[in-house]
Amino acid sequence: MFLTKKHLSRRTVLKGAGASIALPLLDAMIPAGTALAKTAAAPQSRLGFVYFPHGAVMQFWTPTKTGRDFEFTPILKPLESLRDYVTVVSGLRNKGGESSDPHGIVEMTWLSCVGPNGRVATGDRGVTADQLAARHIGQETPMPSIELCGEPGGSVSYRTPLQPLPMEGNPRKIFYQMFGQGDTNEERRGILNATGSLLDYVKDASASLDRRLDPSDRALVGDYLDSVREIERRVQKLKVSQESMGDLPNAPLGAPDDFTELLDVQFEMMALAWQTNQTRVATLRLAREATMRTYNMVNVTEAFHPLSHHGGDPEKFKKLVRIQAYHTARMAKFAQRLKSIKEGEGTLLDSAIVLFGSNMSNSDKHNQDPLPAAILGRGCGRIKGGQHLHYPQDTPYSSLLVTVLQRAGAPVEKIADSNGAFAEV
Repeated sequence: MFLTKKHLSRRTVLKGAGASIALPLLDAMIPAGTALAKTAAAPQSRLGFVYFPHGAVMQFWTPTKTGRDFEFTPILKPLESLRDYVTVVSGLRNKGGESSDPHGIVEMTWLSCVGPNGRVATGDRGVTADQLAARHIGQETPMPSIELCGEPGGSVSYRTPLQPLPMEGNPRKIFYQMFGQGDTNEERRGILNATGSLLDYVKDASASLDRRLDPSDRALVGDYLDSVREIERRVQKLKVSQESMGDLPNAPLGAPDDFTELLDVQFEMMALAWQTNQTRVATLRLAREATMRTYNMVNVTEAFHPLSHHGGDPEKFKKLVRIQAYHTARMAKFAQRLKSIKEGEGTLLDSAIVLFGSNMSNSDKHNQDPLPAAILGRGCGRIKGGQHLHYPQDTPYSSLLVTVLQRAGAPVEKIADSNGAFAEV
């Protein structure tokens, strides 16, 4: 425990020539003899949205039992070791996402529940939940929100009813945004390319900080900086891999090992941004709607979009379940990573609220009823966790969005056709 009356600010960073690294929450940031909850360093909720395309084979997604004694279905099975942090919410309908042009609006309506005809330039009708959250809980961090993707094109995030935000598919750019401190992008690239690692620039500051910390904080900072260096290495490896591939057509991409690494690194960017309080709001789309990506890593050689038009074929169901469970496994790995990061008296997973789902149910019918949705995390004790909740027919999916926003500290009362928050969550 840090016992002196002097303590570090929660905003302490390691600085060097052209680089700056924010720090995770340390014991030294808590004044001696003060309860953590009463300090500016108290853990705050992080809010995440993770989207997967083409819905889910619902009979392999939805648990048959409700309550706490539910079973993990084949698609949700990778989350089983995290049971206490998992809330499966079923039975919800997104009327605003229903359209004769499903792939054209399915992404844009996942976090707004408002179709193109219901949007006007002014007002909030059509602004997505992540951006509503950024207004309320993202203004005290360097970045109000981050928007990431596994594939370029389209967006699930709208800053205004008519303005989508670009989703960044290059983790190297996100890394620069968080840590490069040159005046321009060109300067940042030059600074970091000079040594290959920004950690070399903050070495002296790191050594100076170590002398002020107790052993437990030194170990935490050491582990954290090791993880930053590992991310640098992985980002550099991805960059080299992408450059060697040249200009590829949009479909099929078919680089399964690289795709897995890309998704995992994008998740690491989210974890790092949350750990260092660079942002409290993050959105990640794993793949875009109508993607022609193949999933050879789970022995599926057909492109995802044509396969999603399954026609009720049991063999296609098996392949779709493998793809969907693969996406869940990436989510589970991220959740385990959050669980491994200590923060205050808990972990980042205790602080997080991550909505994991899709804006499509049966991909063959392109319908939005009922949608697959699950929440990971406990939201600083505001999410009960460890349960399956099933709601009656036509319960608005937008009410779930209101629920996660309110639990994260964003006082949003209404989104589209919502009729209040879910007290059971």
